[in-house]
Amino acid sequence: MSDTQGPPLVRRATAADAAALTRLREAMLSDMGMLATGADPGWRDKAEAWFTQRLDDEDTFAAFVVEQHDLGVVSCAAGVCDRHAPGPGNPGGVQGLVFNMSTDPRCRRRGHARACLEALLAWFRDETEARVINLNATGEGTALYRSLGFTEPRFPALQLRLARPGR
Repeated sequence: MSDTQGPPLVRRATAADAAALTRLREAMLSDMGMLATGADPGWRDKAEAWFTQRLDDEDTFAAFVVEQHDLGVVSCAAGVCDRHAPGPGNPGGVQGLVFNMSTDPRCRRRGHARACLEALLAWFRDETEARVINLNATGEGTALYRSLGFTEPRFPALQLRLARPGR
């Protein structure tokens, strides 16, 4: 639990936190302009089921949260390990991805996101083989990520969105 006094207390999320992770994901997507008005609300049930399932896989997935007694879970950071082809700089081929960084608007600028991300990065460092951690930064989060050592990748990230035939 965390309150307005002292540093936030972070804990590892459990399956019981899947709904809160989904709620914070919705807020994040809305802030990013990625939640279209009239979007199919069924994605929320799918996301909650996905979080519930992944939270049981403690070897390749972790989420950390800050909870306040009056508001519940107010901040989170999630990460996943993905296996890629091994290379000389990454013989195990494991890469980490940080995502679902979100803090309830009522609780921002209190160190919650930093505390969650620091816990997630400690998990990557201490409990996984991942040595390269990726994330997609928003303008609001860039300063936090840079302060923790994130830099631009050596090669630019590009993306292609495929349209399904007939849509």
